[in-house]
This record gives sequence, C-alpha cells and structure tokens, in this order.
Amino acid sequence: MLPTQARLRRRPEFTVVVRSGRRAGRPTMVLHYLPERPVVQAPGPQDPQVGPRAGFVVGKSVGNSVCRHRVTRQLRHLVRDELHRLPATADLVVRARPEAAGADAATLRRDLGRGLDRVLDRR
Repeated sequence: MLPTQARLRRRPEFTVVVRSGRRAGRPTMVLHYLPERPVVQAPGPQDPQVGPRAGFVVGKSVGNSVCRHRVTRQLRHLVRDELHRLPATADLVVRARPEAAGADAATLRRDLGRGLDRVLDRR
C-alpha cells in the first residue's frame, strides 16, 4: 500500500500531471511524469507535500471491476518499490492500457521500469 502522503487523490492533481507532464507509452501502460508539482493556493488546511506522489487511472476498457482492481493493486505495489527513483517534488500518473489486464507482474514491472527510465531521461 502507498502511504497517504504518496498518493494523488484529487482530479485537478491528475489533470495537471497529465496535461503538463512528460509522457512515456509502453505496451501495458502510459506514464505521465511531472518533476515539479505546482503550488496550489487552496483554502483550508494544507498537508505538507513531502516526497513523490503517484496516482493510477484504470478505466473500464481494461476490464470489469474485479479485473480493474487487480490491475490497480499490482500497479500500486510495483510503483511503491520505484518511488525512490523520483525526486521529492515529483508527481506520477500511471494509466493502464487494456493490455494490462492480461499481463503478468513481470511484464508490468518491466514496462514500468522502462517507462520511468524514459521519463527520467536515463538510458
């Protein structure tokens, strides 16, 4: 499970990353990466934003509810192990493609690693 402070939760957070961030497409997923999260002036108490955050988009095209939740759990587990590679101010959105439903964990891990290498400019 990802810690609470490491999760993207609100729609505007996802929108900023998807529209403004770098993108890397892989066969089972698309990674959207924003190295510097914008400062949002919102009323109310603010949580201190420390450490990288990740969010997941797994649409109905991936499969039924059981399949979507399984893919989300797998991706969450894999991203948790890779968060250390991201800078403390980074946001990452992982959007699953329909091919993720039939992929095993090794394939998802490989695609995530290669996608991160690409958005982080590492060869």
